Amino acid sequence: MPKPGARWRLWRSGPIQAELLGTRKERTNLATKQIVDDLDALIEVLPDRVQRSLRARDDVGDLVEVVLDLGRVPEARFPHTKVTIGDDEVTDADMEFVVSRVGRFGDDNRAGIERTLHRISVIRNRAGRPVGLTCRVGRAVFGTIRVIRDLVMTGESLLLLGRPGVGKTTMLREVARVLADDGGRRVVIVDTSNEIAGDGDVPHPAIGPARRMQVPRTDLQHRLMIEAVENHMPEVIIIDEMSTELEALAARTIAERGVQLVATAHGNTLANVVSNPTLSDLVGGTQSVTLGDIEARRRRTQKTILERRHEPTFDIVVEIRDRNRVAVHRDSGQVVDSMLRGYPTPQEVRWLGEDGEVKSALEDPSESPGPTDLAPAPWPDHPFARSPREVELLPKVEAPASRPAPPTRVHPFGIPRPTLQEAIDEMAVPVRVVASVEEADVLVTTKAHYGRRPRAVRDAEKEGTPVHVLRRGSGEQIRQFLRRFRNGGRNDARGTQDEDTMTEALAEAEEGLRRVLSGERRIALSPQSAYVRRLQHGLASRYNLGSSSTGHEPNRYVVIRARRRNR
Repeated sequence: MPKPGARWRLWRSGPIQAELLGTRKERTNLATKQIVDDLDALIEVLPDRVQRSLRARDDVGDLVEVVLDLGRVPEARFPHTKVTIGDDEVTDADMEFVVSRVGRFGDDNRAGIERTLHRISVIRNRAGRPVGLTCRVGRAVFGTIRVIRDLVMTGESLLLLGRPGVGKTTMLREVARVLADDGGRRVVIVDTSNEIAGDGDVPHPAIGPARRMQVPRTDLQHRLMIEAVENHMPEVIIIDEMSTELEALAARTIAERGVQLVATAHGNTLANVVSNPTLSDLVGGTQSVTLGDIEARRRRTQKTILERRHEPTFDIVVEIRDRNRVAVHRDSGQVVDSMLRGYPTPQEVRWLGEDGEVKSALEDPSESPGPTDLAPAPWPDHPFARSPREVELLPKVEAPASRPAPPTRVHPFGIPRPTLQEAIDEMAVPVRVVASVEEADVLVTTKAHYGRRPRAVRDAEKEGTPVHVLRRGSGEQIRQFLRRFRNGGRNDARGTQDEDTMTEALAEAEEGLRRVLSGERRIALSPQSAYVRRLQHGLASRYNLGSSSTGHEPNRYVVIRARRRNR
């Protein structure tokens, strides 16, 4: 039976709230963030002298973990310091005292205290006898996902990265509660070490109405992931600490069945995952491609290059830098492509301000405007030769607008209009199809039509209307184009320097490069900002073509020309 001090009371009044009766409750300086724990339950399993020393400290509420090593003095660790407890060394009797008061240790050498989130990890000698214990405090923190709540509610799969102890599991627990309670979705947690929902048969109330499946052995986690989909019809599956190839394969299988995945993995950045042979499959994987002699000479690179193998399992990757600051990659596939090509990859950084409001900004990429020497140069005909996709900068805070923004007017040329309209209705994006280029904010066409330079394309470029080029007019390509207009998208296609402008400018530069390489002497591009012109110059230099900027701001533009050969 749980101790009286470990009872929870849950009630609803708007967003779910929770209060732990008879136990420690802490509040941060943010009115919407609450931390609750059952610290007494953990202290009571420790030796008596350790209990007395901890209870006498004023900062015991900040305790992170207690370390007991045989033959050493006990140690208490706090966020910014660690202290020794007493002068007596830990004995076998002390180890036995703690082990006898916690749950059964699994094959991962972890155990818990029933109906709490605390975790006790054991170090054993060769004979299997405990010689070390790490007793970590588990806390349910409400409000930890405020910085990524909009991403969680999109329905897209989300991967949380971060070093050990940064708060991945705490954030994952809150994600499960918000999706199940506020989102009303069927959430199943695959709880390998009982860290998300606590030890015991009854899950911890911090996960709300989400359901929990316990994993008997860590090597069976991938089977439980598939079983959860087949037996319990979840809309969302929560997984902590993905670490094997089988788990990565199971995650890809689940994602292909239309189930939202939210998981954590060890690694500070997305680049760590890409270079990890075990986990790279989560973000599309990599494969080695061998080029022909002529192609390699044209690219001015080595014959063997790396490319992304397939679509990523997780659409969004969040790097947790600390408990109130994250970096977001909103399209992991595009970011991985850019990394493999050596492009700088700007990323959105979000944090909680002193006033408790969510703030965001783009983190500056490297100073180089084009690919680095570590990656091969792309060739225009290559399927991954498109320009790097900039991370979309979201609004600082969701503030009510005085009036709704008008829908973006799109004129399709060479694109099936019924297919485009059907996709607009299905995705409910603020886009309106118009009949002429003159009234359009954006012209969308295919690669084949753009290469013929029809009058509609020439008129659009002459008027300064952005032209978005699809590889083909399939339904999936059209839906990818329309995704950028979600949540308001880009309603002023002419006046903002955003993702679409960047993509269209570099696509235009690629087309200009192809035409010059095919024999034309010079191609003048559309006027762009200084940063975009630097990227266009970088593309020209990688193909050994000349380029220069001409004109005056704001109408300054790049001219691409063939280099003269020395006779």
